[in-house]
Amino acid sequence: MIHPSRLQGMGVALITPFKQDESIDYDALIRMVDYLLKNNADYLCVLGTTAETPTLTDEEKKRIKEIVTERVNGKIPIILGVGGNNTRAIIQQLKSDDFTGVDGILSVAPYYNKPSQEGIYQHYKAIAETTDLPIILYNVPGRTGVNMTASTTLRIAGDFKNVIAIKEASGNISQMDDIIKNKPSNFEVISGDDGIAFPLITLGAIGVISVIGNAFPREFSRMTRLALQGDFTNALKIHHRFTELFDLLFIDGNPAGVKSMLNAMGMIENKLRLPLVPTRITTFEAIRKVLNELNIKC
Repeated sequence: MIHPSRLQGMGVALITPFKQDESIDYDALIRMVDYLLKNNADYLCVLGTTAETPTLTDEEKKRIKEIVTERVNGKIPIILGVGGNNTRAIIQQLKSDDFTGVDGILSVAPYYNKPSQEGIYQHYKAIAETTDLPIILYNVPGRTGVNMTASTTLRIAGDFKNVIAIKEASGNISQMDDIIKNKPSNFEVISGDDGIAFPLITLGAIGVISVIGNAFPREFSRMTRLALQGDFTNALKIHHRFTELFDLLFIDGNPAGVKSMLNAMGMIENKLRLPLVPTRITTFEAIRKVLNELNIKC
């Protein structure tokens, strides 16, 4: 079982590169993994929101998992997205799928159904009792339509030893601080937003599952490591260098922003699958301008 300490630093929410015909660009995927391994990503989060997972077939998801686990080959942990709003389907997936090479799962709070806090608790209880895999909760009310409160998070963390962390993307700093303050010792908080990774680490979070890390793994992992070491002055300097990109990254949705960034860097085609579309030209040009100003060597 992966220890929560191995989730310290910068995990990367890995994108899925597409060719112009919308088929998966597996060669680009391998290049992305190699790039992240070379440039200090601490772990990879595979088949999450940033991967456009809802638009992938089961066969494509299986192939992506196989390619990434083979390429990583145990060098860093791999966290696999296994979540949804049908609890029974998740349980079936956990029982039937092959999780070779996977160190833990990231499971988003049920979306669209808008369950009560008790419903959220029972959902995660069923998942935790089905698998021995370490589980990272994922609270992102802007996407799910329901906020998992601090009390619910702490209740789950206290009751199930294989629930080891939460990716918190509620945007509510006081809620996150409440979790950090009252959590069990074997449970950690991870930022789900690049823009608040630095302040959240100063409060006691152990890092971030990053979108911008796809493009700038070396710089952003350095920021998280400096912050974790207590060197807030130098970490803040890096944080401020990226402030404008944080806004541009999500103005036209995720992963449109980071894909346009990677395209400007010459790494992938600027292609998404409907219903997602690339960033507007104005956003793309603004991203290109900031990239030139940053002059970060990739």
